[in-house]
Amino acid sequence: MSSPSHVSKRSLDSTRAAGASRTTVLIALAANALIAVAKLIGGVASGSTALLAEAAHSLADTTNQGFLLGSISLAAREPTETHPFGHGNQRFLWTFVAAVGMFVAGAVFAVGYGVMELISGSKEQGGFGAAWITLGISVVAEGASWVRALRQTRGEARDAGKPVRRYVAESRDPSVKMVLFEDTAALAGIALAAAGIALHQVTGSSFWDPAASICIGLLLIGVAARMAYDTGRLLVGAAALPEEREAIEGVLGEHPAVEDVIEVLTLVLGPNALLVAARIDVADGITGDQLEEAMSEIDRAIRDTVHDVTEVFLDPTPGRDR
Repeated sequence: MSSPSHVSKRSLDSTRAAGASRTTVLIALAANALIAVAKLIGGVASGSTALLAEAAHSLADTTNQGFLLGSISLAAREPTETHPFGHGNQRFLWTFVAAVGMFVAGAVFAVGYGVMELISGSKEQGGFGAAWITLGISVVAEGASWVRALRQTRGEARDAGKPVRRYVAESRDPSVKMVLFEDTAALAGIALAAAGIALHQVTGSSFWDPAASICIGLLLIGVAARMAYDTGRLLVGAAALPEEREAIEGVLGEHPAVEDVIEVLTLVLGPNALLVAARIDVADGITGDQLEEAMSEIDRAIRDTVHDVTEVFLDPTPGRDR
């Protein structure tokens, strides 16, 4: 008898198939780095609290894209005996860390600095021209990244046969979802900063600028909480989607060698990797060779029906009434 293998590479190809996600993250990284520098310069030149809050926002986004980019490389490593199914969950771990970073940027800097400026009575340090130029640059760069993320999301939603909103809610790809959420929040943050600066300019009251900073911070906290929830549940061991579980049960129940499906358990191993473990009652009188053939057929059928399934474990078990 040969020695058994202690690792499985079945999930490796699907984990490494992250080319489009990597490109989306790289574009977002470059855009956010440019925007962070522009907002910092514009914020210092104009003295705008809202722009400085947006600079912190973009700096946090840039750091987050670095986390996401690193997670793609970490997840693509070969499985080991200590991690026999691979490292696909690294994608979820570092997205969760990125969400925590966004929360800190929103709660500590944007809200905290805005409140401090409100209490101290912030004053404009320079002209409004620098602020508006900075916002214009930010809209163009952030918009380019957002369009790229939205285009990829729409294409994936079309391939999955789902509406975009539903696909985003159900997608297990944390990188594209994070970039899309971050860029959407960034565009909303730019709009809030523009509103605060415009109201300051029109009314002459410095209240509106730090108030916009606080609103930006609350926006970041909301987006961070949503991303932390989405990735947190995947990180701790989520099941397949209901329609995926239903499809798997259908394949099992329709096979002629299966008399009853006793238990079906699923586990997310990565953005495009699912583990399936099922206890089934097989037909009486089936021979050993027939059982092996039936298990192989069921394995292939499950993978063909639910493409994200990479690991299948079938346990022939006596029925419930035995």
